[in-house]
Formats: sequence, structure tokens, C-alpha cells
Amino acid sequence: MLLEMSANAFGDRIAIGSRDGSGVSYRDLFENSGRAAKFFRDGISERVSLIDTSSVALPVALFGSAWAGLPFVPLNYRLTEEEIQALAGEISPATAIVNEITRSGVENIAGFKCVSRTEFMSTYQCGDVPDPDWEMDPEQIAILLFTSGTTGAPKAAILRHSHLVSYILGSVEFMGAGEEEATLVSVPPYHIAGMAALCSSVYAGRRIVQLPNFDARQWIDLVIEEQITHAMVVPTMLSRIVEELEKHSGVDLNSLRFLSYGGGRMPRPVIEKALRFLPQTNFVNAYGLTETSSTISVLGPDDHRSALESKDKIIRRRLSSAGQPLPNIEVSIRDEEGKILESGSTGEIWVRGEQVSGEYLEHRTRVTDEGWFPTNDGGFLDPDGYLYVEGRMDDVIIRGGENISPGEIEEVILLHPQIKDVAVVGIPDSDWGEIVVAVVVPSSKAKLDMLEIQEFVRGRLRSSRTPDRVAIVDELPYNETGKLLRRVLRDNLSSSSLDKD
Repeated sequence: MLLEMSANAFGDRIAIGSRDGSGVSYRDLFENSGRAAKFFRDGISERVSLIDTSSVALPVALFGSAWAGLPFVPLNYRLTEEEIQALAGEISPATAIVNEITRSGVENIAGFKCVSRTEFMSTYQCGDVPDPDWEMDPEQIAILLFTSGTTGAPKAAILRHSHLVSYILGSVEFMGAGEEEATLVSVPPYHIAGMAALCSSVYAGRRIVQLPNFDARQWIDLVIEEQITHAMVVPTMLSRIVEELEKHSGVDLNSLRFLSYGGGRMPRPVIEKALRFLPQTNFVNAYGLTETSSTISVLGPDDHRSALESKDKIIRRRLSSAGQPLPNIEVSIRDEEGKILESGSTGEIWVRGEQVSGEYLEHRTRVTDEGWFPTNDGGFLDPDGYLYVEGRMDDVIIRGGENISPGEIEEVILLHPQIKDVAVVGIPDSDWGEIVVAVVVPSSKAKLDMLEIQEFVRGRLRSSRTPDRVAIVDELPYNETGKLLRRVLRDNLSSSSLDKD
């Protein structure tokens, strides 16, 4: 329905592709989606999957599956063959759009009908367009997205049409984009930000440019060549973009009006440097989860600027926050028993709103009878309503019976001018239960030792927050969507890697 509205309102605008006129128009996208829906219906599949990088086939498959009344399930093509097979087995029978590499791993799975991207595109580029006959049941499943599985096995989060439409109507203005506007999508299809970017841009009427595999230099070049006005990146992407801008002084990204980031912790030094490199760009920190249909809290451009320029520690600290909840979202902080905590107290972040799903395939919903979803993210709300996200509750370190948030220590360590990145984890200890370990990535050629870092933290936090050990590494393990893999970090830590001097 959202795509039909756009096709009727601005059908001649380019929806996907280059500004040279070679892209696909909104009218073409609508008609191609209808033909794709017919192709999907002609099979015996119960779902539509995509195991491939972004291309024009992605939005056609997304809207075509919705037209056909089938859930759309993009899978992580970067997983191992065994991991992809396991996820494919969970969603079979399905029609899957694949590439040459991913096809070999899933074509023999029972009930899995594989079609290459080229084959799929040939099915929807000609023929009659069916009448708009999709069902209008808002509780039908629109998308299944497997969670990243950084702390356990991936689960398929259920997003119904009601959730996604609620998010779009609550955050995007119909026809709100000018004809000159273009968004650069470099997050993968299986990330909620990728799905949200497609739906948001279509509803606003913004041209979509796709970067299938992120590379900082290519990203910058595309911004310039395509006069990109909007983009969304994860923190690791922004860090690499800033590094590239540092190498090539004088690069002008004056077309870039809005740059959103989210999906993981943003080191304050990185965002401060980005704000200085791109003073004309409006930065937006968007915090959300797969289970909440994308963004639930936003730190807007004005907050970024005022925090950067302020000498007030409280205001400046807001650069580390996720901003304030959207108007249609409620946020509360709860203790282990589910009781609401006062402002400034750390606990679990709970959210409520029409866009919140909190439901999983083959699993019970995690939403309470009152509509609240416990996110398993820890954090707190300050007296002004700014939300601070401190990481997963599973990552809390219990040292001598005291709960310690890694995010609190990481934020302090990142203030050190010679530290580029850091992760704080707990490792087992016979005396304390767990001890605090800081894994530090120094700035280039910086020389650091444990005592220096310990004293730096001790001077800013109480002594129990001071790292017991420090590991110096070249880089931290992140997945491709920018999430820190703490489990991998803990597994890789050994006594020999810890600085005991």
C-alpha cells in the first residue's frame, strides 16, 4: 500500500539507482513488485528469502512478497554454509533469491526453491501487472529478521505490517523528500536499518542508492558522484569514513545534509571528530532494535551541536546518549523484578508502542500483558529524559557481588587522548567471581601501560570500576553490522594477553 501511494503520487521519480536517469522509477518498482508477487504465488512457498547483497532485486522482493501475502526473510549471506543451512531449514518451504556462492549451500534443502538474481529479475520485467489484491490484514507477518546472535543462537524476530506501518507513519512525512534528495544505503538487507531505510525512503519519495559492500573510499565517492543528501551507517563504518577523510584533506561532502548512525556503541571521540569534519551535516543518533521495527529514540542535530560546543559536562555527555524517545514510544528503566527505577538509576530498558513487536518465530512473545518489551539492554534515563544505553544486560560484570556496567568504564577510557577504541569485559576469577578487564586499542604509535589506564579510570570513577587487568590489541572484534562481539573477545582472552606489569 505504501508503495502504491508513492507510485501514484510521484511515479516518474527515480526510486532506485543513479541520478543519470538509468535507475528504476517508482511506477516501475510498483509494477515489477506486482509481477514478482505473481511469481511468488505461483510456487508452493510459504516465505520469500533473499541470500544476496543489495541490488534492485531487494525492494522488488520486499514489496512483491508483501503483495503476495508472504513473509520476507533476508538471510545473512556472510554466515558459514552450515549456519545459512540451519536458518534456511527454519524458514522452509521458501523461494530464495540467491547468488552463485550462496546457492550451492541451500539448493538441496527440502522445500527450498532457489532462483538467481538474474533469473528473478527476468520474471518481473515483462508481462501483465496484477490488480492490487493484497490482503489488508495488519497482523499478517511482513518480515522475519534473524537477530545477530552475538550472545546466543539467532532467533527470527517477527515484524507484522502493523509494526512497520506504525514506525513509518510515526517518523516519516509522505512525499516529504525533494526531487533532488537521495539516500545511500550501505547496511546489508538482513539488518533492520536496511529494511527501515527502504520503507522510509519509498514513503518519502527519496531516491535510493545502494552500496552492496561497504568500503569507506567508495562510500565517499558515491556521496560526491550521486550528490547524496541522506545516509545511515553503523559506528564502525563512520570510524572508517572519518579515517579516510583524515587521509584526504579537502574532500567536500557538501551535499550530505543528514547522517544517521546506530546499531552499536559510538565512541565519543569518533563522533566529535566527525562533527568537526562535516560541520554542514546534521547528525542523528538512532537507537532501536530489530524487535522494535527500528528507531525508538533519537539524538537530533541540535543536541549534537549543543553538546559539542558546551562546556557543561552534563550537556556535553549527551553525545554519548541515544537522545530522547520518539513521541509514540514509551521508555522506562526497570530492576530485575520489573519495578520502575527513578531517573539516573541503571537497569533494563523497557519500551512500549505500536511499532514494538517483541515476538519470535517458534518462541513465546516477550511482551508483557501491559504491552512492555524488556529489551535486555541496560541503561538509564537522566532527569531531562535522555536515554543512555550501556550495553546488553548479559554483559554486566559481577565483581565481588557488585554489578558493574562495562559501558560506564568504556566511556571514561575513551576520553583518554591516546586510546582509539576499548571494550570492557568480565572474566572468571576464583576470588572475586569476575574481574574487570579493559581491552584497549591505542591510537597509532601510542605507548600505553596498565598502570596509566588504571590511574586514568580511578581518577574519574570509584575504585571498584578500575580495571583489574588491561589487554592491548590492534583491533576489537565486530560483526559486519557494527556490533561488538564480547563473547568472541572473552573467548580470545588468555592470561598471556593481559598486561600484568
